[in-house]
Amino acid sequence: MTKLRINYTQRILLIMQIGELNRMRVVKKLDFGIYLDGKELGEILMPTRYIPADCKIDDEIVTFLYKDSDDRLLATTETPYVMVGECAHLKVIDVNNVGAFLDWGLPKDLFVPHSEQNGRMEVGKSYVVSVYLDDITERITATAKLDGWLSEEGIYFKPQQAVDLLICGRTELGYKAVINHTHLGLLYENEVFQELKYGQRLSGFIKTIRDDRKIDLSLQLPAAETRDALMNDIITYLKKHNGISKITDKSIPEVIYQEFKVSKKSYKKALGRLYKQKLITIDKEQITLV
Repeated sequence: MTKLRINYTQRILLIMQIGELNRMRVVKKLDFGIYLDGKELGEILMPTRYIPADCKIDDEIVTFLYKDSDDRLLATTETPYVMVGECAHLKVIDVNNVGAFLDWGLPKDLFVPHSEQNGRMEVGKSYVVSVYLDDITERITATAKLDGWLSEEGIYFKPQQAVDLLICGRTELGYKAVINHTHLGLLYENEVFQELKYGQRLSGFIKTIRDDRKIDLSLQLPAAETRDALMNDIITYLKKHNGISKITDKSIPEVIYQEFKVSKKSYKKALGRLYKQKLITIDKEQITLV
């Protein structure tokens, strides 16, 4: 575990919330820890092992709230790998008759009920889950049934919008991905020119919102948006390699993508424009900077 990393793009709530970041004031110091003002939640214990150095009464601390194994509400300055309202790829470390338990970076493991699993989870394997707060128990819980928790309708997205993706499955058409922790979309296999793995995080773009409001994704902007940048990248590459490149329009798509992060089709179009501008020459073996 590591000390809490404050990401100021993430909201720190004024109303105290379990499973999220909260800014809390120290109200008591005791031998076994400190108590923090949890407002409507009452005073909340932070055990000694989490207390920042030189902590004093009335100091404000950014904390994460969760319930421990004895169902007590605790505050910590340790950071979990995932918070309520987020998705993550987590490893199963235990399974029993009530569910599975995932390593999420805190002493109490993250619980996934059997009812929230797609088939029984296995110890040692990792799964993409969404984290929520159980309304009845107020315990932080995870689900692998993403379709029931994440929207597939792209009402709030726009084409070419940059998004964060988490690969969460395969279909006959391609790869399913979690979008910004809140939605599900599809990357078409014939438009992906790199190996993608289950649980992999990467950046992408909204390609289009279909008539049924489902979301199609892309790992790159349309060619018109990236063409000039790609042409500059090719020239830069040539200059770094004594004006010669063995990555031609005949190279396999994987080699092109590994170096330039574009499809072979986009690469060939960029080469054609450079050739027409008389900036390069092209033959079967190499590209040469003029």
